[in-house]
Amino acid sequence: MASTTETKNYNDRVTVTISQGIADVRLDRADKRNALDPAMFDAIAKAGKDLVTNREIRAVVLSGNGNSFCAGLDFGSFQSMADGGAGNSKKTKSSENSGENAGAMQPGAITHIAQQICWVWQEVPVPVVVALQGHALGGGMQLALGADIRVAHAETQFSMREVHWGLIPDMTGTLMLSRLVSDDVAKDLVFSARVISGIEAHQIGVVTRLSDQPLEAAMQIAREIADRSPDAVRGAKALINRLSNAGAAEHFAEERRIIYSLIGKPNQVEAVMSNFEKRPAKFVPPTV
Repeated sequence: MASTTETKNYNDRVTVTISQGIADVRLDRADKRNALDPAMFDAIAKAGKDLVTNREIRAVVLSGNGNSFCAGLDFGSFQSMADGGAGNSKKTKSSENSGENAGAMQPGAITHIAQQICWVWQEVPVPVVVALQGHALGGGMQLALGADIRVAHAETQFSMREVHWGLIPDMTGTLMLSRLVSDDVAKDLVFSARVISGIEAHQIGVVTRLSDQPLEAAMQIAREIADRSPDAVRGAKALINRLSNAGAAEHFAEERRIIYSLIGKPNQVEAVMSNFEKRPAKFVPPTV
């Protein structure tokens, strides 16, 4: 196992430090609660892609700098929906930050980039442990679901928030959530878009372990994994994923079809507008 320490920065949004077989991946936009903008989508996807082919690593710890893990889609994207209503905010580039089109499909891939930032942690052949604090909302919760093991502070706020904005979880979230909880629990979380605590998330099986110091606990888990046979650990992850991820490509394609059928439609725009204007929503009969 290599003893040298290497650090790489991606778009000033993500840093990856590899030391003693553990890749320490940090979302680094603390002033925005690590919200997902085009540069962040691009950075996470590229960092994950590099780790997929790294033969030196034995475990990964994913976390967010600052008070929150990830508060979800950048608030400016929802403001754009309220202003214009048309077009997928994840398919446009930011005027301030570089970043590849988050709705773009890559050749031979089963995901677009917005899905890939969650799915790539399943493609990484070694276990991925995520440390959660503050907020894991919307895309942030889906990003956490992409990891193999979740360690959270009891006061962490979780929400599959998309329906609140007239959308659906469209970053692999429904598949990953359905692997952890029963259908009725998944439906409760997705349909209501309610916020739950780390304690409830642990009780229902979304969170693996609770800790007052989630990052330290995640690092300890990663160290224990790194001390095991790397061949056995990689083989075990591949075998478990073989069953749990069956049918993923078809599911993600359907996810994309449904989200594109919703964005910019009257009820989706009304969900956003009513939230910004702080008034009850006035929905029309469904179009899908």
